[in-house]
Amino acid sequence: MISKNLTKYIKSLENKKVRKTEKRFIAEGPKVVADLMERHEPPLLVAVEGWYQQHHLTPREQDCVVTEEELRKVSLLQHPQQVLALFPIPETILPSLDDSSLVIALDGVQDPGNMGTIIRIADWFGITTLVCSRETADIFNPKCVQATMGSIARVNVVYTDLEEWLETLPVDYPVYGTFLNGNNIYKETLTNHGIIIMGNEGNGISDKIGRHVNKRLLIPNYPEGRPTADSLNVAIATAITCAEFRRR
Repeated sequence: MISKNLTKYIKSLENKKVRKTEKRFIAEGPKVVADLMERHEPPLLVAVEGWYQQHHLTPREQDCVVTEEELRKVSLLQHPQQVLALFPIPETILPSLDDSSLVIALDGVQDPGNMGTIIRIADWFGITTLVCSRETADIFNPKCVQATMGSIARVNVVYTDLEEWLETLPVDYPVYGTFLNGNNIYKETLTNHGIIIMGNEGNGISDKIGRHVNKRLLIPNYPEGRPTADSLNVAIATAITCAEFRRR
């Protein structure tokens, strides 16, 4: 049984300001919750009895065993999946960069689905840190968390003044960015370390951030000169770029 007050509290965490104040976020579904539980102790679990039995867990005093109908009432998903959990928002620090670090930086990515997918892509390609501008979508937005499919447990996401951070880097540190007037990524020499900047869905990399890019890349369309889409989705572009770096 879950109380009305607890239901109200859980749903309030859909709001970014509340998440920031409470330092908690919502995760739903067996895969996302299980991956996060490997790294963090959830302050609260709300799950159907079958989920506890399947995972050989005994509900704690603060946890709730609910029916499918009760879970639907508290869930933010259209189709709830056995379990909902609250997790602490972790403390994060800017990464220490060296000659083996590959980092993704996001300049104003807005769509929660894109944001979550980029986290999943980073996880797949062994990139453990994302540095995000303050205008970038909140990774703890429930839609973002869901789109990561559990990869949020393994990728460190830091929000900062992206321009100020880039200004602290050595002048010759490799900073890559994708542009429509960049150099063909399949012909460029790529390093095994550096920063890969991906820009906003509509406007790309902003001018103030673009000034710090010293290696401009282009993902070419095929065949050259054929009428085609104006640009690639930012998550797809991130996947192609990361794959090419790792292929080398």
